[in-house]
Amino acid sequence: MKNTDLSKHTPMMQQYLRIKQQHRDHMVFYRMGDFYELFYEDAKKAARLLDITLTARGQSAGEPIPMAGIPYHSVEGYLAKLLRSGQSVAICEQVGDPATSKGPVERQVARILTPGTISDEALLDERQDNLLMAVTRHETLFGIAVLDITSGRFSVLEVSGEEAMLSEVERLNPAEVLCNENHEWPIPLTQRHGFCRRPPWDFELQTAIEQLTRQFQTKDLEGFGCAHLHTALESAGCLIQYAKETQRTALPHIRQLSQENREESVVLDAASRRNLELTINLSGGREHTLTEVMDNTATAMGSRLLARWLNRPIRNLKKLQDRQSSIAAIKNGYHFEAIHHILKGIGDIERILARVALKSARPRDLARLRDALHLLPELQQSLATIDSQPIHVLAEGVSEHPELAELLQKAIIENPPVVIRDGGVIAEGYDPELDELRSISQNAGDYLVQLEQRERERTQLSSLKVGFNRVHGYYIELSRRESEDAPVDYIRRQTLKNTERFITPELKEFEDKALSSKSRALAREKALYDSLLEQLLGHLAPLQECALCLSELDVLNNLAERAETLHFSPPDLVQAPGIEIKEGRHPVVEQVLDSPFVANSTSLHSGRRMLVITGPNMGGKSTYMRQTALIVLLAHIGSFVPASEAKIGLVDRIFTRIGSSDDLAGGRSTFMVEMTETANILHNATEYSLVLMDEVGRGTSTFDGLSLAWACAHYLAESVKAFTLFATHYFELTQLPEQCNNVTNVHLNATEHDDRIVFLHAVQEGPASQSYGLQVAQLAGVPRHVINQAQLKLAQLEQEDSPSSQVPATASSPVQSDLFSEPQPHPAVDMLETINPDDISPRQALELLYQLKHLM
Repeated sequence: MKNTDLSKHTPMMQQYLRIKQQHRDHMVFYRMGDFYELFYEDAKKAARLLDITLTARGQSAGEPIPMAGIPYHSVEGYLAKLLRSGQSVAICEQVGDPATSKGPVERQVARILTPGTISDEALLDERQDNLLMAVTRHETLFGIAVLDITSGRFSVLEVSGEEAMLSEVERLNPAEVLCNENHEWPIPLTQRHGFCRRPPWDFELQTAIEQLTRQFQTKDLEGFGCAHLHTALESAGCLIQYAKETQRTALPHIRQLSQENREESVVLDAASRRNLELTINLSGGREHTLTEVMDNTATAMGSRLLARWLNRPIRNLKKLQDRQSSIAAIKNGYHFEAIHHILKGIGDIERILARVALKSARPRDLARLRDALHLLPELQQSLATIDSQPIHVLAEGVSEHPELAELLQKAIIENPPVVIRDGGVIAEGYDPELDELRSISQNAGDYLVQLEQRERERTQLSSLKVGFNRVHGYYIELSRRESEDAPVDYIRRQTLKNTERFITPELKEFEDKALSSKSRALAREKALYDSLLEQLLGHLAPLQECALCLSELDVLNNLAERAETLHFSPPDLVQAPGIEIKEGRHPVVEQVLDSPFVANSTSLHSGRRMLVITGPNMGGKSTYMRQTALIVLLAHIGSFVPASEAKIGLVDRIFTRIGSSDDLAGGRSTFMVEMTETANILHNATEYSLVLMDEVGRGTSTFDGLSLAWACAHYLAESVKAFTLFATHYFELTQLPEQCNNVTNVHLNATEHDDRIVFLHAVQEGPASQSYGLQVAQLAGVPRHVINQAQLKLAQLEQEDSPSSQVPATASSPVQSDLFSEPQPHPAVDMLETINPDDISPRQALELLYQLKHLM
């Protein structure tokens, strides 16, 4: 909007522009009758993002006003779309009375919705966390704070380096990221939906500490164990201030601040998380991901917790063993079916409690909470039969809350309406005053009939009638003749031609109640509803503990069911490093195959730290590598694993360098992306890490790529000593075990039948015999003429590569140039080394010359 002189605009537009000036970063939804209107740039943006019509009606300050409108009764769908695209919205409602307003009806911003602070059920993905993150930095130290306003979880973390910070962003996948505008931020962060720059004073340390101690009602932050994390606390202060600004209410469900420690978890960088397809596949969807296979939880809050576990495996052996024993106890007694059925009825009380805390809970939220609390005794009976101490601890946290169940049962009707606005939510019998008001409003006709009958009997006046009109209200009517005999308590109200109308104190009292009973009943019901929310707030802490324990129970129960259904086995978790997997399977690929999955074993220990994996394309190398990583990851969340047996030592990180893609926006080629990911692995892997490297060096020339692959493999095996699966088509790398004692060759085999390749997918010891590249090309549909030409060229190259005197390549000897093996001396050289020219005659010298010529 070009013209900022408000005096030139209409009164209504002046009001709008004043509100917009206070909310420059938000799209303002301006309520006008049955529509929310957007104007100027907001209207243009809404038309583009929501695919709605952009109009220009009337003028203000001499210019047409761009407008776009959304019906108020269907606004939630549009809001959800805007919030998913990273936009923030200010909802501006009419607060004045149109009947008494002079000029435009007074309007105020009633709600501010941002991607990271929404709590409305209709705007959220129920099975995905909706997180708000704040980040600031001091040189290379990054302070991160994360808040889930829909549950009250609030945590801080400090990491060193941009790579670690971006890894955390990828893991947490926040809906909105607040960053200190005083700093430069990497492109992957600034290009995220919901990226928002905040002024530096929002990250001031002293202000942050004051905000946090006021929120938690504590003297300091020592009790939370994070008082020393100054950079992270700056971000936490920004978050709590931002949340209060947007919610415009207290946040009683945010009761503590926890510290996350990367050393306590198995770290996965962004590339590894993406390559393993934990929650999102390589195409950006959720199909064929580990989460899709592993998630059969009964509740949405359990689903979200499972996703958090998968994205943050832990290294706490005691906690992992407790989880594993709980899963075994549930599975062995087949308790999971009954528990799943009960939990299904409990639903997502975690988010319901957040809406109670924010005082935005709707009647159906309270009805669902009531139904959930009624199911807790039945759940406790089921849990009591499980022989597991960790399960009994969870049961104590769940408790039963009978007084709250009874309160909600008395207060809320069985099937309440969606909103409290029109009443009909509070149950009959809960409040006598409300019952009376409702009775007056609903039974006015019956009361008047009874009053008329009673007054006729009392006065013996046959013409007596009780009536009502909008001008004079309720009255008792008598004929003019009988009006002279009216009782002394009848007060004349109106005289007509043939009748007189009266009012009595009783009828007047009824009139006062009846005429205002509906509005008073609604006001009383809203007051009772607010009071009910206040009562629930007093029990918020134990209810949140209940929700947390129910979520964990749901995940453990789910993992028990998955273990039984998918035929998983309990891994033996140990502190000593090493990975021994017998008959391991890929949990996702196994589910999509029509044929039986070929199980394979993996053995990595101190004397066998690297497997150099060769074999044909499509032979299963990537599947074998990924299944090893996923089995290790599942073990580190406490789950059973897809293998007949497994013994797994705790790992500190899982790295994957699999696949290739350009980063065009970042200006990086496929090979540059590959080398960047490889460099990250070489710098950060340790002897406790699991590393997956697939086809390193293929993005450049043959000898460059081969050299890089050799050097990387040698460094990982000799210097880092990480547990490594190194897949390659460079057969020269199969000679690496000759130089490194802890490297072993394995291969995935295949065979040829009728000039076609058959993949056997079985991992065997030793190097592969050939790569079957032409056969795979033929299988992919490359024209036969091209295949024939390739075969001729291959024969030519092999002929040029091998001297005529050299033994031809066989099925057991790779026919590729040998770059790294020691050169074998020529027989002619050996002969020359044995000759002493001073000891031979001219004739002998001539004979030797003929022999050397023959050897050459």
